[in-house]
Amino acid sequence: SAGRRQRGCLVSICVCSVARWVMPELGPWLGIDYGSKRIGVAFLGEAGLGAQPLATVRNGAGGPDWSALGRLIADWQPRAVVIGLPLQADGSEGKTAAAARRFAQTFAQRHPLPQHWIDERLSSHTAEAQMCARDLSRAERDRLRDQLAACAILESFYEEQRWHRPGI
Repeated sequence: SAGRRQRGCLVSICVCSVARWVMPELGPWLGIDYGSKRIGVAFLGEAGLGAQPLATVRNGAGGPDWSALGRLIADWQPRAVVIGLPLQADGSEGKTAAAARRFAQTFAQRHPLPQHWIDERLSSHTAEAQMCARDLSRAERDRLRDQLAACAILESFYEEQRWHRPGI
């Protein structure tokens, strides 16, 4: 990761890769940045013209707010979901990745949509860089961080699949 300081923020360049390649369905897609306290959700339409932050869903000891996630699925009707896999620095899966996989299993039982995984190690840094570039207040950054990380996950996935699509 290359980075530089700008107004007290670390600006990073995100280089993400698909953890497992399967030719994805055409969008629209819902992107998910899983976290133990918050789940960022974003949407990317079929044209791939830029992910849109949608919501930050509560998560905690009682589990995610499944009704909020269900409303997002009903409202946006994605064909598939892209879930960020929080790998450790060495590329291995730790406790957070295991929790994300458990979340995805339950999500699949409730919403039987195709799921795709992408390495999301740098998605939070990308989100932070975007927020710093926009000169957002601390409160605005706290509100948008997880949603913008979900956007970064979707956009990275889209770019990966676009480069692997035959004829492009």
